[in-house]
Amino acid sequence: MLLKDEVGMLRRVPLFAGVEPSKLKLLAFTSDRVSYNAGQTLFNQGDEGDAAYVILSGKADILVDSAAGPIKVAEAEPNSIVGEIAILCDVSRTATVRASGQLETLRIRKEDFLRLLKEFPEMTVEILRVLADRLSHTTADLIDARSGGH
Repeated sequence: MLLKDEVGMLRRVPLFAGVEPSKLKLLAFTSDRVSYNAGQTLFNQGDEGDAAYVILSGKADILVDSAAGPIKVAEAEPNSIVGEIAILCDVSRTATVRASGQLETLRIRKEDFLRLLKEFPEMTVEILRVLADRLSHTTADLIDARSGGH
């Protein structure tokens, strides 16, 4: 895929909407395009967080370990980002992410991701919005589970 196509794809990711094209070009250039087949794992819960992944096409299951085995807690869709929590919080991976079908991603190394956040504070605001949204869904799911829903 051509660099300008990758830049076009990055522009569709809400997180990068406010980033100027020249910076997106650099990001596309310094990132790795990685493809996965159904069932392949991007990373496992507990791994060190060394990169974030932008889902360009396809979907991935987000799984967390439980006593009964892995539980699917969410699904990552095109134009979303996964793996950023481990980078931002400097913790190990909080979940396992596995391709549910053919998956195309852009793997952004930790240092490149953090550099972008420093240069574009609006990206940080967007990440906070995404994380807050995830947290509210998780909280709702927990309340639902406790009250015997599902």
